[in-house]
Amino acid sequence: MSRFKYTHAGGVLTEEQRQFYEDNGYIIIRNNVNHGLLDEVRQKFIDICDGKVDPGFMTVMKDPSLKNKGVKGEYLINKIQDWLYDEVLFKYAIDKPVIDIISSIIGPNITAANSMLINKPPDSDPGASLHPLHQDLHYFPFRPAGKIAASWTAMERVDEKNGCLYVIPGSHKGQLYPHSYPKGYKNQLYHGVYGLDHLPKVNVVMEKGDTVFFHPILLHGSGPNYTKGFRKAISVHYADSNCYFIDVKGTTQENISQEVEKIAAKRGVAGISFENVWKTKSRLVTGTPGNFQNFDSHL
Repeated sequence: MSRFKYTHAGGVLTEEQRQFYEDNGYIIIRNNVNHGLLDEVRQKFIDICDGKVDPGFMTVMKDPSLKNKGVKGEYLINKIQDWLYDEVLFKYAIDKPVIDIISSIIGPNITAANSMLINKPPDSDPGASLHPLHQDLHYFPFRPAGKIAASWTAMERVDEKNGCLYVIPGSHKGQLYPHSYPKGYKNQLYHGVYGLDHLPKVNVVMEKGDTVFFHPILLHGSGPNYTKGFRKAISVHYADSNCYFIDVKGTTQENISQEVEKIAAKRGVAGISFENVWKTKSRLVTGTPGNFQNFDSHL
């Protein structure tokens, strides 16, 4: 019986790298993404921030603690999401060095399901700048968890000072915990897990182009940006196109499904289900179409 449960045979990861991911639930690949691509992506983000480009269906989020401080552009916008149908940003989602690692984890039939470019501006309230400890599977109504993986690429140096990721190694072997908002929460949809602060954390310090790949049950979060600069990263969650969808009603994920459906309704898409929200946001990357592709339009 193979000792490898969380990775896929025949990929580019070495046996040692596969074992690290198996044991820890994440792996960092240094200098994984070309700086030229990241510069192109950054410019597209700036153009969106400055109003030079229509974001279309992309979700553009503003730091709630900075809205009344007179700042604009990248000094105010802390995330753009749902950009898989933007051809500039999609270049990252299909970048070969990224997909080579993803296919080594989940296999060859790959759908990009979730897309984010996350910016931590300076002078933000720490409570708005951090992301509480959480598990990404909380947001996803598709399974199995082992056929989902995230890529998260630093667009500039990230460390403890400007709000790097931190992870709890090995927590991917555990359960999906209930998530909720922290007391006095700042950011919409930033749910977290509480009562686990005693678990040992590892700060993921990265240089521009470094990419961390991780399992959706891995407990992780990020700290505030205490610097006068920015902290930008681009991230995609990938799933095996043949993942199946589950009904989250009556589970710990019911709260996030209801919130997402309400947001969709406010944006003029009343009646769409949590499952179909994800299908409309997703885009096939490589391999054979599957369950994500059986909804025939995107929002």
